[in-house]
Amino acid sequence: MASHPSSEQHSGTVAVRKVAVLGAGVMGAQIAAHCANAGVAVVLYDLPAPQGPRNGIAEAAIARLQGIKPAPLAAPGLGARIQPANYAEHLDLLADCDLVIEAVAERLEIKRELYEKIVPALGPHVILASNTSGLSIGELAKVLPAGLRPRFCGVHFFNPPRYMHLVELIPTAETEAGLLDQLETFLVSALGKGVVRARDTPNFVGNRIGVFGILAADIEARRFGLTYDVVDELTGKRLGRAKSGTYRTADVVGLDTLAHVIETLQRGLPEDPFRSHFAMPRALSGLLEKKALGQKSGAGFYRKEGKDILRLDPSSGRYVPAEGRVDDEVAAILAQRDAGARLKALRESEHPQARFVWALLRDTFHYSAVHLAQIANSARDVDLAMRWGFGHEQGPFELWQAAGWRQVAGWIADDIRAGEALSSQPLPEWVTKGPVPEAGGVHTTKGSWNPRLGRFEPRSALPVYARQISPLRLFGELGRSATRVSAAGGRVLHEDEALRLWTLPAPHPADVLVASFKTKMHTISPQVTRGLLQAIEQAEAGFRGLVIWQDGQPFSAGADLKAMLPAFQEGGPQALEPEERRMQELALRLRYAQVPTVAALSGLTLGGGCELAVHCASRVAHLETYIGLVEVGVGLVPGAGGLAYCARRAAEQQALAAPGAPLLHFLQKFAQAVAGAKVAGSAREGIALGYLRESDPIVMNEHELLYVAVRQAHMLAEAGWRAPVPERFPVAGRDGIATLTAQLVNLREGGYISEHDFLLGRTVAEVLCGGEVDPGTLVDEHWLLALERRAFLSLLAHPKSQARIEGMMKTGKPVRN
Repeated sequence: MASHPSSEQHSGTVAVRKVAVLGAGVMGAQIAAHCANAGVAVVLYDLPAPQGPRNGIAEAAIARLQGIKPAPLAAPGLGARIQPANYAEHLDLLADCDLVIEAVAERLEIKRELYEKIVPALGPHVILASNTSGLSIGELAKVLPAGLRPRFCGVHFFNPPRYMHLVELIPTAETEAGLLDQLETFLVSALGKGVVRARDTPNFVGNRIGVFGILAADIEARRFGLTYDVVDELTGKRLGRAKSGTYRTADVVGLDTLAHVIETLQRGLPEDPFRSHFAMPRALSGLLEKKALGQKSGAGFYRKEGKDILRLDPSSGRYVPAEGRVDDEVAAILAQRDAGARLKALRESEHPQARFVWALLRDTFHYSAVHLAQIANSARDVDLAMRWGFGHEQGPFELWQAAGWRQVAGWIADDIRAGEALSSQPLPEWVTKGPVPEAGGVHTTKGSWNPRLGRFEPRSALPVYARQISPLRLFGELGRSATRVSAAGGRVLHEDEALRLWTLPAPHPADVLVASFKTKMHTISPQVTRGLLQAIEQAEAGFRGLVIWQDGQPFSAGADLKAMLPAFQEGGPQALEPEERRMQELALRLRYAQVPTVAALSGLTLGGGCELAVHCASRVAHLETYIGLVEVGVGLVPGAGGLAYCARRAAEQQALAAPGAPLLHFLQKFAQAVAGAKVAGSAREGIALGYLRESDPIVMNEHELLYVAVRQAHMLAEAGWRAPVPERFPVAGRDGIATLTAQLVNLREGGYISEHDFLLGRTVAEVLCGGEVDPGTLVDEHWLLALERRAFLSLLAHPKSQARIEGMMKTGKPVRN
């Protein structure tokens, strides 16, 4: 499978070609899985099994990867790329490994014993790293030979490793600077991670701030008398954090894991001014005694009974219905867009829910400021750690700055004096005096505040970051600008409410035109369609290629049904026929443009978004691309060339197959995917479904997507790219329709699909097979597009399809009827 260029090609360092992971537990196995996702050769070690095959423990861990949700593997067969091994027989394999990641139990003596065992087998060039979540890297290094210590560091992946962007990189005093740069380059580009360099302090950056936040939330919840479910409602999406909030997050992570991190804080921070609040919550201790470890044991702060979610009542120890809700007054405060007004209203409210939220934010701001110099190199590292490791929309310093630095600092200081804060420790002097308050906060266009050096620290200058043309920017880093695109520089050629056309800044190629949607969820409105048609003309007139790339996920959630609603209400389904033709015209223009067109995909790429992508000359996809034709979910069929693409692609695959291979064999895969509204679980699954091709590059780091896509367009142009010549191709005809319909009949009779599902599936089959023609009849794309258009408009007039559309627009969820 195609992938992006290796780190060796753009960093000047030796590439990490082979990885060993020591320890086949939950984290070790999933780190190995993500290496396999990236195409990196990986060996997974564990103890020799006492019975059966000696590699039995590692083999069982690899097998278990298939059943874990969310899936650690980007495609089911990737587990076969992980080589199982055991310490008794296979230490010799370590000699060829460039990176060895230790991920065994969080006990110093276990790790040290393992190091003593493996050190003689390591190659001279190896990087040895511990995936500890909080143990001292310096203490771990003491058992290593002096010659190996410069090649040792901590590398802390967050769980689950495939999906959590954050990796903390922790050096010792002896770690080579060049080695850290090499490892960071590999983590960023090859594994797609966001790297934060942490200082060697207990729990590093993310868990230090994040777990303090959990403890503070528990303390403040008890102070204000709030139940677990109310706290989770207040600290989830409404607060710009992960949907799971506080206690549900603890259940997902594992209460034993949470307890371990709390114990690390207790042991490792005897002088911390907040230490009295590191006590293990009584309810958590009770759950641990009962072996109620959260989601993995079936019960924790919550328990599921059938379809009901129950919460723990700590006073009785029983589980009761989770029926808590956020008061309307507090919900209205949290919905305010202005951060300063929002925090002011929370602080001044008498409602216990509002007072809880203010207290939690204040405690987190206070703790982060007091410990910034100790745990991180700059405020940027703290904010990125909370964004990437805990799912926060803004880190603590960002939110503080957005609400008004001086104002919030004054409120915190007032609460400290009044005894309201968790600690009487005053705010550091840099918070209230000097460059930070003068600049309005810790983040500026020049850099982020480093309190140890007393200056604003610019972003890393590692060559790998030159590939991130439009990286994530924190509040304050953008100045007054609201978008990453404008911060990236370049030249804007056209901009309206739906679309922006622009070129990259130097030193990147400026001869490729970039189109970015501005609609919500990057849906395809009539204005977007017209803008893209104009973009193709403009690219053909003066550029070497056209890239469609979005400023943030998703690539596109499909056609903008709401934008088409007025025309439908006024003139019925036929009123949408001109727009339907225009979208089909766009698909063909993308395919037959006189310059290469490239779709840069990430996140949801559904319906019309998928149809745009498949018609481009090439696609560059982030690993986490979820692509599919899902129109049957709203009672329709693909109408912008999606079915025409599937029929043509099946014919192309048949032509490349062994002589005599039946067309229906290739067509059936597309029929099942479209009729079942299947969405790929990754870019690699997108290849299996047929919406991506083996030749389409897969990028591990989303922030490198634009860089690679522009260069893909440039490479195609440099190679003398020419638009394909329109050709006729065979279709399955009436025989194919009959075979596919028979399969649908079986599903309907078995109760697996409804009558309307049957109609939709039958319609998909009719278009895919080219209509009621003889098998093998040669048709062109226009023939199929006409069938597709008639089918789409016919279903649009059907009452049950209209009910599905209405339901989706109201609830965002598919309706079965």
